[in-house]
Amino acid sequence: MFIGGLAIFLFGIKYLGDGLQKVAGDKLRDILDKFTSNPVMGVIAGLVVTILLQTSTGTTVLAIGLVNAGFMTLRQSIGVIMGANIGTTVTAFIIGLKISDYALPIIAIGTFLIFFLKNKKANNFGQVFFGFGALFYGLNLMGDGLRPLRDLQAFADLTVSMSENPILGVVIGVIFTVSVQSSTAAIGLLQQLFAQGTIGLDAALPVLFGDNIGTTITAVLASLGASIAAKRAALSHVIFNLIGTAIVLVVIHPYISMMVYLQERMSLNPEMTIAVAHGIFNVSNVLIQLPFVALLAVVVTKFIPGTETVIGYKAQHLDPVLISQSSSIALGQAKKETLRMAELSRQGLVEASQFVETKHKRHAELAYQFEDAVNNLDRKITDYLVKISTNSLTAEDSRLHSMLMDTVRDIERVGDHMENVIELTEYQITNKVKMSELAMQDLREMFALTIETLEEAEKALENGDILAARSVVIKEDRIDKMERQLRKKHIMRLNEGNCEASAGIVFVDMISNLERIGDHSVNIAEAVLDEE
Repeated sequence: MFIGGLAIFLFGIKYLGDGLQKVAGDKLRDILDKFTSNPVMGVIAGLVVTILLQTSTGTTVLAIGLVNAGFMTLRQSIGVIMGANIGTTVTAFIIGLKISDYALPIIAIGTFLIFFLKNKKANNFGQVFFGFGALFYGLNLMGDGLRPLRDLQAFADLTVSMSENPILGVVIGVIFTVSVQSSTAAIGLLQQLFAQGTIGLDAALPVLFGDNIGTTITAVLASLGASIAAKRAALSHVIFNLIGTAIVLVVIHPYISMMVYLQERMSLNPEMTIAVAHGIFNVSNVLIQLPFVALLAVVVTKFIPGTETVIGYKAQHLDPVLISQSSSIALGQAKKETLRMAELSRQGLVEASQFVETKHKRHAELAYQFEDAVNNLDRKITDYLVKISTNSLTAEDSRLHSMLMDTVRDIERVGDHMENVIELTEYQITNKVKMSELAMQDLREMFALTIETLEEAEKALENGDILAARSVVIKEDRIDKMERQLRKKHIMRLNEGNCEASAGIVFVDMISNLERIGDHSVNIAEAVLDEE
C-alpha cells in the first residue's frame, strides 16, 4: 500500500507540474530570463518557477540551461537555486492544509476537465486538478500503509536513536530522498509519520534537514556529463544546503523548542508543523547566505575550474534608439548582428560535424544551442529590419536592407539543415546504424568543403569581398558535383555489399543537407555580388 501510494504521489507531483507548465506556457523561461537582474530578484524568480514546476530540480535544470545559453550568470543562477529551495516548501504547506479528505472529488474534477471538454486550456487545468488530487490520494495511501510501523519495536528504537543523534536523522533523510528522487515525497511521508505519532518532532526535524540535502543529489546526478556551468550550479546547490544544515544542527535543540512553542501557540496540526519548520529553515538559510552569493560563485569556480563555451543568444548590436536617429547606422548595426548570426551558424555546423565523427553527446548539445541562438537572432534582426523599413531609405540603404533580409533567412536555413544532420546522427546512434569507413571519409571531405564555403561567404558579406564571393560560387559548384559523385559511390558500395541500406539512407540525407547549406552559402555570396 505504501509503495503504491508513493507511486501515485510521485505521479501526481509530475502530472501537476506538467499541467502548470502547460498553463504557464513559455513564461517560465521568460520569468527566469527577465527577473534575475540581481540575486534577490533571482530568489523570487526561483520561488515562483518552482511553485509552477513543483520541482526544485526542474528549476535548477532550467537555470543551468540559461547559464549555458549566456542568458544568466552563475551568480544569478545561485539566487534562482536559493529561491527554488523556498519554492519547494509550498507543497508541504498545501499538504498541511489537510485537503486530503477531498482528494477523490478533486481527481473527478480533473478527469471531467480532461475527458469531457474539448478546450485545450480546460484540459491543461484538468491536468493540474488531477495531479493535485492524485498527490493527496497517494499521500493518504502512504499514511495508511505506514500505520503498522507504530507497533514495530525496531522502528521505535530507530526514532529514539534519531532523537539522541540528529546526524543519523539527517543521513536517513538524505538516503530516502535520493531513493525516491523527490524531497517533496520524502517530506510528505515525514508529515504522515509525525501526524500518526509514529515519530516525534525531535526525530522528525533532522530527517527534514536531510531531505533538503538529498534533493541536491538529484541535481548532481543530472549534472554528471553535463557542462561546466551545470556542474558549478549543482555544486553551489549542495554547498548551500550543507551549510544550512550544519548551521541548524548547531542550534537543533533551541530550534525544536521553538517549533514546539509555535505548534502550541498557533494550534498547528502535525503536518503544518513540519511545513512551518521546513519553511523557516529554508527562508532563514537564504537570508543568511544571500549576502555571500558572490563568494559562493568564486568557491564553486575554484572547485570546478575551466572555461565554458558560452553562446551569446542575445543580440549585441541592435540598439532601437538608432532606428529613429539614423537608418544607415541602424542598418550597419543590423549587418554586424547578421555577421554574428553567420558565425554562430558556422560554429554550429562545426559542432555537428564533430558529432557525426565522434558521436559525443556534448557536440550535439552545443550544436542545438547554436541553432537556438541562430533562431533567436533571426527573429530579433528581422524585427529590427522591419522597424527600419518604416523610415524613408536612400536607394543604397534600401538595397542593403533587402540584402540583409534575404541573408538572415539564408543563415537561418543553414541552422535548420545543421539540425537535420544532428537528428540523422541521433537516429543512427539509436538504431545502431553502422556506416562504413569509406562513407565516413566521404562525409569528412564534404563537411570540410561545406564549412570552408560557408566561412568564405561570411568573409564576403563582412568585407563586401568580390573575390571571396566568386570563390564561394566556384566552391558551391564543387559541392554540387561532389554530392552527385558521392551518391554514385554510395550506390556502388550498396551493390558490392559494403554498406547497409539503412546506413545509405542516413548518408544520402546527410550529403543532401550539406548540399543545401552550400546553396544558402552561394545565396549570401550572390547577394554581395549583386550589391556591386
